[in-house]
Amino acid sequence: MQRRAQREQPERAKRLTRVLVCAAAVPVMLVATGCSSDSESDGGGDKAASASASASPSPTVQAAAYRTLPEACGVLSKKTLKDLAPKAKSGKEGSSDDVASRASCSWSSLDNNGVKGSQFRWLNVSLLRFESDTTRGPGDKLAQEYYDKQVREVRATPGAKGLNAQAVADTGDEATAVRYDLKKKEGTFKQQTVVARVENVVVTLDYNGAGLAGDKTPDAAALLSDAKKAAREAVLSVTRANGPSAASGSPSAPASGRPSAPASEAPSASASGKS
Repeated sequence: MQRRAQREQPERAKRLTRVLVCAAAVPVMLVATGCSSDSESDGGGDKAASASASASPSPTVQAAAYRTLPEACGVLSKKTLKDLAPKAKSGKEGSSDDVASRASCSWSSLDNNGVKGSQFRWLNVSLLRFESDTTRGPGDKLAQEYYDKQVREVRATPGAKGLNAQAVADTGDEATAVRYDLKKKEGTFKQQTVVARVENVVVTLDYNGAGLAGDKTPDAAALLSDAKKAAREAVLSVTRANGPSAASGSPSAPASGRPSAPASEAPSASASGKS
């Protein structure tokens, strides 16, 4: 019995060693399993976040109401042109890389070949259309900002004398007429500028006149009345060019990306360089 007990002691010691080794291995496996679980959980979180981000809606802004411009040299009727610039043979179209976004046309009239008793007239119409932009805002807002800028610039014309500004009714969404005198070596030029906004389009009409070679200075009030009439006609041409459904843009329509023409590149109203 004593020998049997002696033989069984080493066997029990071996079994105890194996049990301890296995017991020590269990925490290692648990730790490994726990790390694996955390890693998979983190990966799942990243995927969920990515899916959530991809599901976020793209920024949208209300589409601009007007999508094109009329032909600049055709915005005024023959009768209006005959009244404002009777000796003008044809309009001179301004350069533009996108006539659907920006365009202009000018007419120059001088009777009696500039000799004694000559009347001079210069007429210019500039059109600028703004597209909606997801960063800068809807087209009509951008047009309004440019409209305000144009009016400020006209009112700040260097050398302007007797400047007067007034609102113009029934001409687009908003319009302002600015008139003043510019004295030059040829004579005194009566300048009228009407800036109007209709939806996302800004119309700037410049009209000036002078009596040259001793002829009398034209009546400023008559010139202003003609300028207002022509501005209304130009605004109506913009509306007609876009059809009856032009103002029904969808609020959910995505923006096209960039405005059609930055204000800094737009044609500006000027009387001094053309007359």
